[in-house]
Parts: sequence; C-alpha cells; structure tokens
Amino acid sequence: MRSRLAVGLLSLLGAGVFNWTVAAQATPPADTVVLHGKIYTVNSKHPWAEALAIRGGKIIAVGSNKEIEQFRDASTRVIDAQAHLVLPGFEDTHVHFVGGAFSLQQVKLDDAGSIAEIQKRVKEYAAAHPGNSFIQGFGWMYPVFGEAALPDKQYLDQVVPDRPVLMTAYDYHTSWANSKALQLAGITRDTPDPLNGIIVHDPKTGEPTGALKEAAGELVGRLIPKPSPTETRVALLQGIHYANQLGLTRVHSAGGDDVYLDLLDELRKQGQLTLRFYVASFLDPPTLTPETIDRIEKLRSTYADEWIDAGAVKFLGDGVIEAHTAAMLQPYTDDPKSIGQPNWSAEEYTKAVTSLDRRGFQIFTHAIGDRTIQQTLDGYAAARKANGTTDSRHRIEHIEDPSAGEIPRFGREGVIASMQPLHAYPNEDILQVWVRNVGPERAKRAWPWHDIAAAGGHLAFGSDWSVVTLNPWPGVQNLLTRQTTEGNPPGGWNTYECITLEQAIEGYTLGAAYAGRREKTEGSLEPGKLADLIIVSQDLFRTDPHKVGKTEVLLTVVGGKIVYESAEWAKKSQQKGGK
Repeated sequence: MRSRLAVGLLSLLGAGVFNWTVAAQATPPADTVVLHGKIYTVNSKHPWAEALAIRGGKIIAVGSNKEIEQFRDASTRVIDAQAHLVLPGFEDTHVHFVGGAFSLQQVKLDDAGSIAEIQKRVKEYAAAHPGNSFIQGFGWMYPVFGEAALPDKQYLDQVVPDRPVLMTAYDYHTSWANSKALQLAGITRDTPDPLNGIIVHDPKTGEPTGALKEAAGELVGRLIPKPSPTETRVALLQGIHYANQLGLTRVHSAGGDDVYLDLLDELRKQGQLTLRFYVASFLDPPTLTPETIDRIEKLRSTYADEWIDAGAVKFLGDGVIEAHTAAMLQPYTDDPKSIGQPNWSAEEYTKAVTSLDRRGFQIFTHAIGDRTIQQTLDGYAAARKANGTTDSRHRIEHIEDPSAGEIPRFGREGVIASMQPLHAYPNEDILQVWVRNVGPERAKRAWPWHDIAAAGGHLAFGSDWSVVTLNPWPGVQNLLTRQTTEGNPPGGWNTYECITLEQAIEGYTLGAAYAGRREKTEGSLEPGKLADLIIVSQDLFRTDPHKVGKTEVLLTVVGGKIVYESAEWAKKSQQKGGK
C-alpha cells in the first residue's frame, strides 16, 4: 500500500496536479473521488480536468482519471460523472432568501399576462386557502396595466372583497392593495406619504388607488401576520433544498435575512444546513446610529465561518426606474417632472460608509439610477481616502443605468459590480416601460456587463430572488443572448453588452467568491478549496446559447457531501453500480 501511494504521488507531482504541501498530506485515501468528468475548474492555469479527489470537505487533488485513482481505496465513495460537465458550485450574490422561500407558498404572478389572469389566480388561491386571513402574492409586471403601468384596487376588490390582499410587483418596489387592506391600514386620501414612500392617488378623486410605491407598501405589509417559528423553519428548509436543486452552494443575502441567523445556526448544528450563507444586515435610512453599529458588530463576531458569515451591511440607495423612484441625473424621459431621490443624502451616506469601512465591513449598496450610482461610487472613494483602506471590495447592487463616466470607475476603484442578469431580460416590462422611462440614449447603457468587465471591473451575478427565479441557468442564457426564450427582440437587445460563457460562469463562481471575499477558499475546483461542485445535464460549451437556460442540475455536492441528486441521476448511478 505504501509503495503504491509513493508511486502515485511521484506521478502526480510530475503532472503538476497539486503542490508539494498538499501532496505530503495526501497519503490517506480520499473520502470521495469524482471520475470520468469534463471538469471546468475555473482555474485559469489548469482550466480542464477529468477527475478530482475530496477529503475532509475539501478538494485535495485535481487531474486525470489515472492520477486521481491513486487516492482511491475500498472506503472511498466513487462518483462517476459519466462524461458530464462538472463545475464549481454556483453562488447567487443577491437574494432575500427567507422572503423568497415564503414566496414559494404565495400567489405567483410573474407570468400572468393580463388583469383577468391575475384575478383568476388570486381568486383561486383565496378559495383554496380559506384559513389565510391575509392573501399575499408577488411578481406582477407593470405593462399588464397599460400605459399607466400601475394597478388599481378595484381589480382585487372584484375577486376578494372580504379579506385584505397585498400583491407585490416583481421588483418588490411597488405594492398593490385591495380596499380591505387599505382600510385596515388606515390609508385614506388624507394619509401623508411615509419616508421614502409614495401613496398613489387617483388624480380626479384623490382617493388612494391601491398602488403603494417603495416604503409605502409597509403601511399594509406590517399588518401581515408573522409566521410562526415552525412555519419559518419549514419555508427555510424548502428554500435551501430548492437552491441545492438548482446547483447553488452559497447565497449572498442582500437584506432581510439577518434576523434569521439564529435559525440558520440551529439548522447547521442539526446537520440540516446544506447551503452556505453570506448575510448583509440592512441599514435603515437616513442615518447610521450607534445602536445599529453595536448590533452588526455583534452579528459579525458571532457568525464568521465558512457556513454563516455576517460581515456585510446593505444600503438601499434608491428605488426602481419603472416606478420613477430610481434617482437620475436628468429627469425621466416619459415624465419630465420626475427625477427620483436617493434614500440617503450624500453627506449622511458618505459618513456612514466611512464609518463602516473603517470597521472592516463590506458594503452592498442598491443603486439603480445614474445619480445614485455616482453618489455610491463617490462615497466609497471618500471612505477609502479617509481611512487609507485598500481592497475593501465594496459592492454596488443592480447598476441598471450608469452614466458613461461611471463605468470605468468600477475597475479603477476596485468596486464590485453585483448584477442580476434576468433584470435585463428584454420582455415587455423592459422594452415598453423601462426603456420608455429612461429614453433611447440612456437605454444604450442598460446593464453594461461587457463595458464594466472591459474596463477592468469585477462582475458577480445573482438573481434578487424572489424578484426573479432563483434558477441561475436562464440568467446565464441572458448574459449570452439578451433575448427572450421566444426570440424577442430579433437579434437580441443591446447585444454589445453580452459576455462570453467563460465570463458568465466565472461571475457565478470565482467572481462571486471574490465578491464575497472568499476566492481563496471557494469558487473554483482547486486543491485546498471547499469541495462545492455540481454536475449538469448538458455541456454548456457545446450548447446553443439560446438553450443554456434549459440546463438541469444532476448532482450537487457541498463540503464533499451530496446534498441533491436528480431522480434521473440516481437511477443511472444505481444502474452503473456506483457507490
């Protein structure tokens, strides 16, 4: 046995499979080996391999089948990849996870193409859930409601008049309430707009229409009964399993999940946590308070390992373009009276960012309009100058419409571009509302993935679940095509901003790890890194870009353990006698 291992190690060293430090520790057999794969490592020095070995939850070697066989003995689990493409586990760099998990149990409206279809779904859901005292749903699109692009309470009143109803837009920046919900919330024609929110009124009668922009939605949302701890646990586990099924091994929470850290920790202790979490605490505008600093410092000191990390904070810089709440440098093209306002003043934002940067927190800032993107970049630059910090890797989330002068700053100033590919999916919402609102000139710079990368910026991709599906594969497809699955618009939309498949995969793997300050331990398949990997149904490098979105995950491994396998994969493995 000792002789065989010695020969194997010499062979591996000659092939450059791993360095001497790893080799010297490789004498025990691997816990698991993956053989016969087409492994895309996302390691630029050694991008392709056939096999890899895992021990103690980490990768110990990557190489050919023959080389990795040296790490196998009778106790080693063998995963035969059957010539399928093997990738690092995907990371979603922008989710609101628990909210997304609960959305799996609500009315789904993202593919409802008419008011009648929305009414049908809400009515059927209410009838099927007579015990629900509050009807919730999400996903409606602005174009469904015509030129105004905003809903009216009457459509909900017609199908559910006796219970409160709150339906949230796909972007979660506009809510839609029925009359019962408005009544319970005390919202009348005389109710003042809350901070960072707008109650939409009928221009003729002055009555609230039921459309509630930004923070105004909370006037109704706070009335929704809080789920029990058991309900939350069930939803969270359902969401985690769903994420693993899609090939996700880590998510970056961009607000709302910091209150569930204790529950995540409980699941970890019970061996039920199969998804890694990087959690940002949400900061309420308009100022950073000492109490908030104490709270986030405590969370960071408590949760700081490879499974749960609470070392980030999230600012909500502005709103969205569809509702005219994103802050722009020039007025909206379709409404010259609207320009939007940042949620934070430039002075208070820079002060807060500088304080957090000095303490070593990573900062996520939601910035969609060009004015807020500029203010965010200026705040990060001021913090770096004041504190003398380097490599802070602060992030801007979304970046839908930056001005031309801001695009090179991402690379020059080391700011991460955390973007969501499906936000640029060129459906009716984008082409009829978003483009109309910003006008043709600003629309040319919409979601500039290519230009940011070409100027040296780091890209990291996610979903903003449950704003769009948690499934990353349609997102990969949109990065390559900027075209709907139906082929619209012909030839794609702003295709000069498309990127390569290699860049797309990196943005969900090594780029995402870099955005979470973890590129040394995850994001690529290399010795010494966490054994987080997936096997997928089709070879993306040989697949029509317009069919990439149909990719399915066959197997997901987190920390060296199989956490998901499809029924098809389990059947094949059983037939082959794999152990």
